[in-house]
Order: sequence, then C-alpha cells, then structure tokens
Amino acid sequence: MKKSPNHNIYSKLLYFITIMTVFFMLLFLSLYIFNNRQEKQTYQNSQKQFNAEVQSVLKLNSDGPTALLTDLTFWEGLGSFTISKDKIWFKKNIVDNFKHYDFELIEVYGLDNNPIINNEYSKIKSKVIIPKEALEQLNKKSFATFYIKSQKGIIEIFGTKIQSVNNLNSKNYGYFLVGRLLDKDYIQTLETNSNSKIKIVESNTIESNDRNNMNYIFPLKNWNNETISSLTFTRTLNLEYNNIQNLLTIIVLSFILFILIFIYYCRLWFFAPLNTVTEILETGNKKSIDVLKKAPGEFAHIGNLFEENRNQKLELVKAKLKAEENDRLKTSFLSNLSHEIRTPMNAIVGFTELMMNTKVKEQEQNEYLNIIDKSGKNLISIIDDLIEMSKIDSHQITPNLTSVNIESCINELYDTIKVTIKKSKKIDFFILENKSPAHFNISTDEVKLKQIIVNLVTNAIKFTHEGNVAFGYEVIEDQQQIKFTVKDTGFGIDEDSHQHIFDRFRRVGDDKSIKAGGLGLGLAISKAYVEMLGGTIALESKIGKGSVFSFTIPLVYDKVEMITVQPIKNKTNIKGEEEGTILIAEDDNINFLLFQKIMKTKNFKIIRAQNGQEAVNICLNNPEIDLVLMDIKMPVMDGFEAFEKIHPIRPNLPVIAQTAFSSNEDKERILKEGFSDYITKPINREKLFDLIDNVFKKKVS
Repeated sequence: MKKSPNHNIYSKLLYFITIMTVFFMLLFLSLYIFNNRQEKQTYQNSQKQFNAEVQSVLKLNSDGPTALLTDLTFWEGLGSFTISKDKIWFKKNIVDNFKHYDFELIEVYGLDNNPIINNEYSKIKSKVIIPKEALEQLNKKSFATFYIKSQKGIIEIFGTKIQSVNNLNSKNYGYFLVGRLLDKDYIQTLETNSNSKIKIVESNTIESNDRNNMNYIFPLKNWNNETISSLTFTRTLNLEYNNIQNLLTIIVLSFILFILIFIYYCRLWFFAPLNTVTEILETGNKKSIDVLKKAPGEFAHIGNLFEENRNQKLELVKAKLKAEENDRLKTSFLSNLSHEIRTPMNAIVGFTELMMNTKVKEQEQNEYLNIIDKSGKNLISIIDDLIEMSKIDSHQITPNLTSVNIESCINELYDTIKVTIKKSKKIDFFILENKSPAHFNISTDEVKLKQIIVNLVTNAIKFTHEGNVAFGYEVIEDQQQIKFTVKDTGFGIDEDSHQHIFDRFRRVGDDKSIKAGGLGLGLAISKAYVEMLGGTIALESKIGKGSVFSFTIPLVYDKVEMITVQPIKNKTNIKGEEEGTILIAEDDNINFLLFQKIMKTKNFKIIRAQNGQEAVNICLNNPEIDLVLMDIKMPVMDGFEAFEKIHPIRPNLPVIAQTAFSSNEDKERILKEGFSDYITKPINREKLFDLIDNVFKKKVS
C-alpha cells in the first residue's frame, strides 16, 4: 500500500496555525506599539496644553497687581507722601482703597532704602524687611516681581519706583511695594483657575514616570533670580492607555492559551481518530476499530460502520468459503447422484432385459424380480430425499403441530422398523428404558418427529452389523425439553468428521459408508427438521465403539388426556375372502394395468374412472361401491375436488388417496381433507392389501 506523504493534514494544520499565530502576534505587537505612540503623542500634546493653561493662569494672576503698580508709579500724591510722610493720607488713599485686593503687605521705601511706612495685615503678623539688594535691583528696572521667605511662608512681592509725572528722568521719590502671601487661599484660587493640584516644593524638579498625571513647575525666584522654592501644578490625564495595554496583554495570553487548547483537542478529537481510521483502512485491526468506537462525536459512528463492514467482510469470506465448499460438495453430489441413480437403474434395466430376452428358471426369475424391486425402492428413496431437501431450501415446509402420544409413537416406530431389519444382521434392537416418561400428550409435528427418528435409527442399523441398536426418549422437566436418543455399536465416526456429519451432500467415513450408499442427505434433513421444531441435534462417536445421536425439542404439553401405554397388537392379514366393489380413479393406463394385475389375486370387482368427474358420477350412481382408490392428479377434476363432491353425499364411503406426491406435507394435507388413508406410488403390494383389508375389516365389524 502506498504510504501517505510526509506533509500530512496534521502537519499542514500545524503549519497553518503557526502562520496564523505569527500573524496575530505581529498584529498585537503593532497595536501595542501604536498604542504606546498614541499615548506618548497624546501626553505630549496634553502637557503642552496644560503648560500653556498654567502659564496663562499665572500671567492672569499677576496682571492685576502689575497694572495697579504701573498706575501708582506716576501718581504725584504718592511722590508727595514720600516727602510729607502723612500716614493719615496714606491710610485713607492707599490702605483703605487696597482692602479689596489680596495684598497682605504694603510698604513704601525712601531713596535711602529705609522704610517710610510698613503696613502688614494679620496674616503676616511680623515685619517684613525688603533687602537693600532688592531695592537696588528695583531702581535699575523700575518694576520687579520676586519672592521672599517669611515666618508665615513665601510672599510674592510686586515693586515699582515712585517717579515724577513731568520729568521721568529727573526725579525718583522712592519705592512702592505690595505683597501676597502664598497661603491656602492663594493656592486654592490658583487650583480653581488652573483646574489642577498645586504644591509648594523646595526642588524645581519632579521625578515621576506616571503618564496619567501632567505636571508643570513654576520656580519662585528672589531678586537675584535665585530659586527659593517652586509651585508644582498637577492635573490627572484620564487616557486609559494602561487599560488598553492590559487588555491587549490579556488578549495575547488568551489567544496563546486558545491555540494550545485548540491543538490539544484537535489532536484528541480529530487527528488521533483520523490516524485510527487510516490504520483501520490499512490493516483492518479489530483493536483499532474498538478504539475508534470510543472516540468522540461522529467518529464513534464511523467506528460502528467499520465494525459492521468488517463483520460483513468476514461473513462474505465465510459465505465465499461456504459457497466454494458447496460447489465442491455439489460437484461431488452430482457425481454421487449419477452413480446412485445409475446403480439401481442399471439393475432394473439389466435384469429386465435378461428376463425379456433370455429363458430363465423360476428361481432365477424370482431372484431377478427381488433385485429389481429393491433397486426401484432405492431409486424412490433417492428421489424422495432430493424433493424433501429442495422443499426445505425453498421454505415450503412448516411444522404442523398436533397432539402426540409419545409412548405410542415410540412403540409404533419400534414395531415398524423391527420388521425391516435383515435377519443376516446380528443386532439386538430394543427401546431404551425411560425413567421420566411424559404424563400428557405433547404438542409437536408427529410426521417430522417420526421421520427424524426413522432416519437416525435406519442409519444406525445400516452401519451396525452386530451388537445392538436402541432408541428412546426422556423428559427433562427443569429445562422444558424432550430428549430423544439413538445408540448403536456400529463402526463409529472419526472425530474430525463430526463437524461435517450434518452437512448436506456429504458422506463421511471410509469405504463402509460408500458401500452403504445414499446421497448423504438423511442427516441433513433430520437436522433441518429438528431445528424447524425448535430443537438441536448432537453426536457422540468414536471409531470402533459406535455412535450416539441425540436431539431435543421443546416440551409443550397438550393436557387433554392422560397417556395410557397400549401395546400395539400384531395385525393379521385378511386374505380377501369378502367380496366387494372397488372404484379405481386412475388416468394413466399403465398404472391402472398394474392395479388390475395386483388385484388379480383377490376376489374384488374393479371399476375404473379415468378422471375426477367420472369418479364422482360413478360414486353417485353406484351405491354398491365399497371403496375408492382416488388418484390425486387427474384431468378434468383432480382427486381433492372429486372427494369434496363425493364425501357430502356418501360420507361413510372409504376413499384412499393413491398418489405420486410423497412429501410429508402432501400426506398431511390428504389426511386433513378427510381421506380414509393414503398410499404413495410406486404402489407397495403388501401395503395396498393391508389398507384394503383394514377397510373391509371395519366394514364387517
């Protein structure tokens, strides 16, 4: 078998999954990088906007004091105050007017850098001395903003020169300064305006990598431009980029976990069963089929289909072997059939020609006739077996259950078979002792039961030259069975042949079975009948020690009447002294001639009817007719139709069917229709006289 290529479906799928995994990982990586860039860009833009907003707030915060001081710089009244130092004027015009401003400090310095007036509000509560260096810087710049530290905190100072209006460069009166304490109110106002959180810190740097917050540092510088502290503005930036990154991470991990689970269950649910299917297709291994039946989903159903297919193949192989064996057996059967038919036919034709063409003595003539008679009976037996087997194969035979007295049946068979045993055979023939007889009639097919026993017993007698042959039955109540047994001390059967003993067209054994003759159908027919009755048949045998055939059928009582064992009385022949009239309904001239010759020795009046209609007319018009021998198959009207017309009018007229139909079913139908009895062709002279004598004996009695 050609092996599959190295790159199987599993490898291709793994390759595809790998490519898809790489693709999605690159996609996730791209999204991650894009997210980081977007986060950085957004942060930078937001930071710039935040810086601008803070700077705008700070500018707006300082624009008011700056504009105010610009207006006061050129006020002549303020210049005059530096000379008069009138505190009342200062309080009235400056301090009282500045109350609505948030200034905690208002001071005026002279040109000698000494304070002219210090006015601190309650928040400061201490003198704040402006350093001379700061005033010197103010003299140079005309206007300055700087920060100084105090006991209460940092104070924002706005300062300007007090100058003359008429001549800006000619005269400088001193310095005017206001200050605001950077307290909680100041910070809160800035926080509200800037929408941020503000802290005063000593350092002018912030160590933070948190991109969720934007920071702006405003340095608080003194008059020498030295940073004494800083204001830090912080605003929360709700970009949620960290959540996006976490989500991407979770997606990546989930995707990897999904791929691993997918590969695992693909292998478990798909590829492992596929490998099993491949193994089954390549080897047909039964264990692999059992494994596949346990697989999940549709593979279990496929496993069942494989098992059914395997069983069908095995059945086909068995059927093929059996067919080949049957062909071989049929070939052997045809050869045996030709031999078995030609052997009696040769005797019949040969001895008939001798009697016709040569003069033989009476003793030789009788010997020839006996040979012809025996050969004819053998030929009929062969034909009967073939017909019976054909009917069994075509299912034309069904059990006809009747009430059977087993004890009477066994005794009748014993008496019937005993007279057929040749005196040359030194055989002790008897009925086996029965310790458990049947107490009631049983329901079974009596005809087929008798046929089975007759076949087995006659076989036992055929292959036993001396010793004993016995048969009988016993009831097995606990198993609801009846067991029949046939024993002999004959040749025995080799154990290797036991399995074939019931096969049709087969004769087992050595030359002894060949000499015994037959087609090998008797045991096959018996086995078919046993199975038809719902039982089984078995064999025990050893070479040189004899054989034991046994079969069982179901025990079904027909509780109508108790069995009483009555010995069968010997029948005495009536020699035909009584005169009587017999109607023979026979369309064949040769068969009628045979009846005439047979009846020649008896003192009977013979009337012939050539068809069924004639038989009806003769019976209705001749009341002296005592007996009718009715052929079943006739022209115009057959024997059954003729009997149906005769019987209602002459119900006491005995009618015996004489027919070439010899099967058990035909016999059962004849008796069921109401015929007095039947006899099969070829006609047995002694049996015919026996039936006629019985009829006339009943009539006399």
